[in-house]
Amino acid sequence: MLGLKLPTDPRWVNIVEKNIEEILSDHAYCEQKAASTAISLIIGFPEYTELVQEMSDLVQEEMSHFRMVHDKITERGWTLGGDRKDEYVLALRKFFPKGGSRTTQLVHRLLIAALIEARSCERFKLLSEELEDKKLAKFYKKLMISEAGHYTMFLNFARKYGERKEVDKKWQDLLIYEAEIMKDLGKKETVHG
Repeated sequence: MLGLKLPTDPRWVNIVEKNIEEILSDHAYCEQKAASTAISLIIGFPEYTELVQEMSDLVQEEMSHFRMVHDKITERGWTLGGDRKDEYVLALRKFFPKGGSRTTQLVHRLLIAALIEARSCERFKLLSEELEDKKLAKFYKKLMISEAGHYTMFLNFARKYGERKEVDKKWQDLLIYEAEIMKDLGKKETVHG
């Protein structure tokens, strides 16, 4: 369903299990950044009414996820760690050239957002199936379902605002590029790394 060209190495879960505190902090920041992305789409493209409405809902949902993850951190007696650069997202943003029409810029941002959500969904599925901590596994299953909805929403908006054939070609090219990025990732206690 997600179309990812390279699945996450299941051994990534072993890294996560040894570093639950780190993954939870990274995950909390991912949720905050997802909310920020939705806000920036509202600010950057206010003329797209349906997008603005959906992004308004998404901001609230992502911040509620942030709170849920933060609650998991504090329940364990930990505090939110420092934010770190997301190498995965930084690499994805290099794929599309800068410039182009506003519509092209929007489509590119939507495709990148869709892919980030798809990879998050895939990672959360792995955590939901493989984590020894069953309470945390159940938590990730719930979030996996949410991420799948976000992935399809972003991809559908890209297809709505761009020319479908061109958007689908860009999506496939981006998936191939992402698979190359993933060959070097999956070795850290981060959601995407």
